[in-house]
Amino acid sequence: MGHYADTSGTIEEAPMTYGYIGSMKTMPGRRDEVVAHLLSGADGLRAAGCELYVVGVAEDDDVTIWVSEVWKSERHHKNSLELPETKAAIGKVMPMLTAEFTRQTLSIAGGLGL
Repeated sequence: MGHYADTSGTIEEAPMTYGYIGSMKTMPGRRDEVVAHLLSGADGLRAAGCELYVVGVAEDDDVTIWVSEVWKSERHHKNSLELPETKAAIGKVMPMLTAEFTRQTLSIAGGLGL
């Protein structure tokens, strides 16, 4: 865990947050459309407890999308998957995906932008 000083100057353990890094492969020619769908719902994620949401692609791979997320807790992440807008977005992109996914969950100790 990371450390922080509270207002009294006492060093305490900072609570770790929940992180997720994943990839998905799209059908040929569909990557940019899936990226657009993933980014279209990003505005509502902060209210759901998301602290960082990054969607990335590599120039030399036209079918893979990488998503990095940091959430206040694993519960916040799980709850976000039940939101109507999240379910709608998943429904839109699933037909454009190949069902090849990677997933890694993390305990986030800190970093820039958090």
